[in-house]
Amino acid sequence: MAVRGSDALFTGTIDPQAHPFFAEIAHLRVSAHCLIRRDGEIVQYVPFDKRAWHAGVSQYQGRERCNDFSIGIELEGTDTLAYTDAQYQQLAAVTRALIDCYPDIAKNMTGHCDIAPDRKTDPGPAFDWARFRVLVSKETT
Repeated sequence: MAVRGSDALFTGTIDPQAHPFFAEIAHLRVSAHCLIRRDGEIVQYVPFDKRAWHAGVSQYQGRERCNDFSIGIELEGTDTLAYTDAQYQQLAAVTRALIDCYPDIAKNMTGHCDIAPDRKTDPGPAFDWARFRVLVSKETT
Protein backbone atom coordinates (compact mmCIF):
# COMPACT_ATOMS: atom_id res chain seq x y z
CA MET A 1 0.00 0.00 0.00
CA ALA A 2 1.39 3.40 -0.95
CA VAL A 3 1.62 6.04 1.77
CA ARG A 4 0.00 9.29 0.73
CA GLY A 5 1.89 12.53 1.25
CA SER A 6 -0.64 13.78 3.79
CA ASP A 7 -0.34 10.57 5.80
CA ALA A 8 3.44 10.86 5.83
CA LEU A 9 3.26 14.51 6.86
CA PHE A 10 0.78 13.90 9.67
CA THR A 11 2.67 10.86 10.99
CA GLY A 12 6.16 12.38 10.79
CA THR A 13 7.38 9.90 8.19
CA ILE A 14 7.79 12.16 5.17
CA ASP A 15 10.71 11.19 2.92
CA PRO A 16 12.77 14.31 2.16
CA GLN A 17 14.31 12.52 -0.84
CA ALA A 18 10.96 11.85 -2.51
CA HIS A 19 10.37 15.43 -3.70
CA PRO A 20 12.23 18.76 -3.40
CA PHE A 21 9.32 20.30 -1.48
CA PHE A 22 9.37 17.41 1.00
CA ALA A 23 12.98 18.28 1.81
CA GLU A 24 11.81 21.77 2.80
CA ILE A 25 9.07 20.53 5.13
CA ALA A 26 10.49 17.27 6.50
CA HIS A 27 11.57 18.99 9.73
CA LEU A 28 8.02 20.10 10.54
CA ARG A 29 6.13 18.32 13.28
CA VAL A 30 2.54 18.40 12.10
CA SER A 31 -0.43 16.27 13.03
CA ALA A 32 -4.17 16.57 12.97
CA HIS A 33 -6.80 14.64 14.80
CA CYS A 34 -8.19 13.53 11.47
CA LEU A 35 -8.21 14.15 7.75
CA ILE A 36 -11.25 13.90 5.53
CA ARG A 37 -10.23 12.92 2.02
CA ARG A 38 -12.01 14.15 -1.11
CA ASP A 39 -13.94 10.85 -1.35
CA GLY A 40 -15.14 11.19 2.26
CA GLU A 41 -12.74 8.68 3.79
CA ILE A 42 -11.82 9.70 7.32
CA VAL A 43 -8.29 9.00 8.54
CA GLN A 44 -7.71 9.52 12.24
CA TYR A 45 -4.15 10.28 13.30
CA VAL A 46 -4.58 11.40 16.92
CA PRO A 47 -7.29 10.44 19.44
CA PHE A 48 -9.69 13.32 20.00
CA ASP A 49 -8.83 13.49 23.70
CA LYS A 50 -5.11 13.94 22.96
CA ARG A 51 -3.18 16.97 21.72
CA ALA A 52 -2.42 17.24 18.02
CA TRP A 53 -0.06 19.69 16.32
CA HIS A 54 -2.34 21.30 13.75
CA ALA A 55 -2.66 24.95 14.74
CA GLY A 56 0.88 26.08 15.52
CA VAL A 57 1.22 29.66 16.70
CA SER A 58 -2.42 30.59 17.13
CA GLN A 59 -5.03 32.42 19.16
CA TYR A 60 -8.78 32.02 19.61
CA GLN A 61 -10.89 34.45 21.62
CA GLY A 62 -7.82 35.78 23.40
CA ARG A 63 -6.44 32.36 24.29
CA GLU A 64 -3.11 31.32 22.75
CA ARG A 65 -1.81 27.87 21.76
CA CYS A 66 -4.96 26.46 20.22
CA ASN A 67 -3.39 23.00 20.02
CA ASP A 68 -3.85 22.82 23.80
CA PHE A 69 -7.65 23.05 23.66
CA SER A 70 -8.88 22.34 20.14
CA ILE A 71 -9.59 19.49 17.76
CA GLY A 72 -8.04 19.73 14.32
CA ILE A 73 -9.90 18.27 11.36
CA GLU A 74 -8.18 18.70 8.02
CA LEU A 75 -9.94 18.61 4.66
CA GLU A 76 -8.00 17.30 1.69
CA GLY A 77 -7.90 19.93 -1.02
CA THR A 78 -6.93 23.52 -1.56
CA ASP A 79 -8.34 26.88 -0.53
CA THR A 80 -9.79 27.50 -3.98
CA LEU A 81 -11.06 24.05 -4.99
CA ALA A 82 -14.64 23.41 -3.90
CA TYR A 83 -14.90 20.73 -1.24
CA THR A 84 -16.91 17.61 -2.10
CA ASP A 85 -20.36 16.62 -0.88
CA ALA A 86 -18.76 13.60 0.76
CA GLN A 87 -16.39 15.86 2.70
CA TYR A 88 -19.21 18.09 3.95
CA GLN A 89 -21.30 15.08 4.97
CA GLN A 90 -18.44 13.40 6.82
CA LEU A 91 -17.25 16.62 8.43
CA ALA A 92 -20.77 17.28 9.72
CA ALA A 93 -21.09 13.71 11.03
CA VAL A 94 -17.76 13.88 12.86
CA THR A 95 -18.60 17.31 14.24
CA ARG A 96 -22.00 16.14 15.53
CA ALA A 97 -20.33 13.19 17.27
CA LEU A 98 -17.76 15.52 18.81
CA ILE A 99 -20.47 17.92 19.99
CA ASP A 100 -22.09 14.99 21.81
CA CYS A 101 -18.84 14.59 23.77
CA TYR A 102 -17.76 18.24 23.88
CA PRO A 103 -20.89 20.45 23.68
CA ASP A 104 -18.94 23.74 23.61
CA ILE A 105 -17.71 22.86 20.12
CA ALA A 106 -21.13 23.82 18.74
CA LYS A 107 -20.47 27.51 19.29
CA ASN A 108 -16.73 27.43 18.63
CA MET A 109 -16.28 26.00 15.13
CA THR A 110 -13.64 27.95 13.26
CA GLY A 111 -10.95 27.60 10.62
CA HIS A 112 -7.19 27.85 10.70
CA CYS A 113 -7.63 31.14 8.83
CA ASP A 114 -9.32 32.56 11.93
CA ILE A 115 -6.87 31.35 14.57
CA ALA A 116 -3.65 32.03 12.65
CA PRO A 117 -4.61 34.53 9.92
CA ASP A 118 -1.05 35.67 9.23
CA ARG A 119 0.08 32.11 8.50
CA LYS A 120 -2.88 30.00 7.47
CA THR A 121 -5.61 30.40 4.87
CA ASP A 122 -7.58 27.17 5.16
CA PRO A 123 -10.24 26.14 4.73
CA GLY A 124 -10.30 29.13 2.40
CA PRO A 125 -12.98 30.90 0.37
CA ALA A 126 -14.14 27.66 -1.25
CA PHE A 127 -15.44 26.37 2.10
CA ASP A 128 -19.17 26.97 2.56
CA TRP A 129 -19.53 27.71 6.28
CA ALA A 130 -23.30 28.22 6.04
CA ARG A 131 -23.76 24.82 4.39
CA PHE A 132 -21.55 23.16 7.00
CA ARG A 133 -23.43 24.75 9.91
CA VAL A 134 -26.79 23.64 8.47
CA LEU A 135 -25.51 20.07 8.11
CA VAL A 136 -24.17 20.06 11.67
CA SER A 137 -27.46 21.35 13.05
CA LYS A 138 -29.50 18.58 11.38
CA GLU A 139 -30.53 15.75 13.66
CA THR A 140 -28.92 12.41 12.94
CA THR A 141 -31.29 9.77 11.68
